[in-house]
Amino acid sequence: MTGAWTLSHGLPNSLRPDAAQLYWHAFGPKLGRVLGPDRRALAFLENVIRADHVLIATAQDGSLLGLAGFKTPKGSFAMGNPQALRQFYGPWGGLWRKVLLGLLSSEVDNDNFLIDGICVAPQARGQGIGTALLHALCDQAQTRGYNGVRLDVIAANTPAQRLYRREGFVQTQQHDIGLLRFVFGFASSITMVRHL
Repeated sequence: MTGAWTLSHGLPNSLRPDAAQLYWHAFGPKLGRVLGPDRRALAFLENVIRADHVLIATAQDGSLLGLAGFKTPKGSFAMGNPQALRQFYGPWGGLWRKVLLGLLSSEVDNDNFLIDGICVAPQARGQGIGTALLHALCDQAQTRGYNGVRLDVIAANTPAQRLYRREGFVQTQQHDIGLLRFVFGFASSITMVRHL
């Protein structure tokens, strides 16, 4: 609890639509050509987000201000599975989306706790929520016995990189995504790790 907002683990069912909307607002520009149009993407996300794979920041009135999804061997916060992709996009639509999303990110990391997106509502930025969510992810990683926390950020997103560097993350790799840039709208991403 910080006075103006509270951090907690897990997502109440009542906040699923808000979480889908917040995630899509943050990552829709990257995922829009694959998971869009907006209405279908929001329905998909609301259905597949894992309530047990997220930390959230809520205001005193219970509204969602920010979230930090993560991945485990059991799955990820927002990407669902092939069955869900087929359910929402049909057999062919589910298949090509699975292939493209798999090309973008399908890694398993046994040493580092993987972050699956951090986003803060526009009206709540500048209050330290993103930093608090990062700290909570690091605590979660230590509790689970990981040696570090790893995230990927678009190379052009320098404000996010500054925040991560300030919090002890260091760049370990840069990935050029080649022709996938025409699908996802960015040319390269940076992997950053904070050792615990």
